[in-house]
Amino acid sequence: MSGLIEPARKLSENLAGLHFSPPVEFTYRPLEYAWAAHEAYLRRFAGGTKRVLFLGMNPGPFGMTQTGVPFGEIAAVRDWMGIETAVGKPAVEHRKRPVEGFACGKSEVSGRRLWGLFAERFGAADAFFKDHFVLNYCPLVWMSQTGANLTPDKISAAEMAPVEEACQIHLAEVIRVLRPEFLIGVGAFAEERLRRAAPAAESGAFIGKVLHPSPASPAANRGWSEAATKQLLAQGVW
Repeated sequence: MSGLIEPARKLSENLAGLHFSPPVEFTYRPLEYAWAAHEAYLRRFAGGTKRVLFLGMNPGPFGMTQTGVPFGEIAAVRDWMGIETAVGKPAVEHRKRPVEGFACGKSEVSGRRLWGLFAERFGAADAFFKDHFVLNYCPLVWMSQTGANLTPDKISAAEMAPVEEACQIHLAEVIRVLRPEFLIGVGAFAEERLRRAAPAAESGAFIGKVLHPSPASPAANRGWSEAATKQLLAQGVW
């Protein structure tokens, strides 16, 4: 059994009572309504120690929001990882942002790029997860009244403080359990959170980053897989 299951449950509990003011109108909590899939991900792939931990920011609308798996592009989770479970619904759902679980027909571009690179390089999922793991820093999804995704920097500092506290405690625990040699942020936000958490975990791991695969990034759209591979080779991860 993975040592990350109880920490994930605790993180979900610590975030459960938090509420957010405008511009946030909707808060989705995938560790609650998609817990079965997230637990399956941890049970199957988070056992033992890992050489590399990749850290994302928070769920994308057609990735972890739907599947409970970080960067959870439907095809990658279902077909490559072999995970498919029933997924529930958020307590309050935006009509333009329904949670359809594994029936969702839209693609999470960031997840398609990320898992696509790993599948291309390692082949089977088990080969990748033998030494690597992927996690999100924060499991909450925030949306405005229009259904637009809101990143953590759009949330008030006062309301983010307890979120950051819970997520930092969880991240330090993950680092202690997995004992990675490399802590790699997927983007600068995640890299900075790793730098905060490593001392609390008494980790001397190398801390670095790769370009975020978001389609909102012009650099990522010019060839994310090649750019990320080059960064990982330069940092000695691969």
